[in-house]
Amino acid sequence: METLIISGNDDNGIRIAANIIREGGLVAFPTETVYGLGASALLSGAAKKIYAAKGRPSDNPLIVHLSTPEDAEKFAYVSDTYFKLAEKFMPGPLTVILQKKDIIPFDVTGGLDTVGLRVPSNPVANKLIRYAGVPIAAPSANLSGKPSTTRASHVINDLYGRIDAIIDAGECSIGLESTIVSVEGDNSLKLLRPGGITLEQLKECGFRVSLDKAVTQKLDDSERPAAPGMKYRHYAPRASVTLFDGDYEIVKRKLYELRDVDGAAILCYYEDTELAGLKNSIVIGSRIDKQNTAHRLFALLRDIDCDSSVKDIYAALPEKDGIGLAIFNRLIKAAGYRVIKV
Repeated sequence: METLIISGNDDNGIRIAANIIREGGLVAFPTETVYGLGASALLSGAAKKIYAAKGRPSDNPLIVHLSTPEDAEKFAYVSDTYFKLAEKFMPGPLTVILQKKDIIPFDVTGGLDTVGLRVPSNPVANKLIRYAGVPIAAPSANLSGKPSTTRASHVINDLYGRIDAIIDAGECSIGLESTIVSVEGDNSLKLLRPGGITLEQLKECGFRVSLDKAVTQKLDDSERPAAPGMKYRHYAPRASVTLFDGDYEIVKRKLYELRDVDGAAILCYYEDTELAGLKNSIVIGSRIDKQNTAHRLFALLRDIDCDSSVKDIYAALPEKDGIGLAIFNRLIKAAGYRVIKV
């Protein structure tokens, strides 16, 4: 299959991509979070194409992207809590899990009777959905298990020849997938996946929020994931990832001891001057500016994949405040939950 590359500035090209979606094809497109691999959410066969192109397990649900928050009523059973969330955070990097209506096939939801809905704020994504005239089911546009794609070049590396088209609109602004919550009752939410909307932001808006165990722990093989990214090893580069947990000064000393280990790469922060100057260290961002670190994370992991000499990646277990919880979640999944206490 030859994949069509479309500029995000090409309105006619986006209309062509929208037509591909309507006819059951696959289009990778930018959002404010990461690039998504989109297909019509109303066609069971289109969802199956997404799973095949990515090599994704079919019990891993897809997120359905809408052009307006009000469109949710067509596809799911909404509530006052949903509309309160929509007023605060939509369009934006928030996915809300609701009971689905029959119009959404079970192939889209991984066999669940719930569906995740979100309204992206990226103007190219929103235009694509409006032109398509159908909701777009889309996981991240990468091969299953690999780091998510935040640039069109990443998508091309993973999916060229597997899908119909890729819309190139530059780098994603956030760099981590959307926050996912399920509505548990009036003003009550469960956080299933942390992202650009933080736990603290949800609480500041008056919502009662509990944390699903899958955010920080591995699900059993027998457990069905309620949302994308909850169960399987995700976001992983080719090299193995090991995280160190403990007092940060002790962790830094442990990382320093790995400075001459063949095939080892040390992830550190700008502020870690004793580590940042090592020949095998890679600066992941700022320990203080976690937004910047989140934005860089997946692109950095993909850059490391380009260096065949790197066999093992070592890093400190991130702090869990603010968007740091999302970085924590992505790194422990990339590590396959390989965490060493020091």
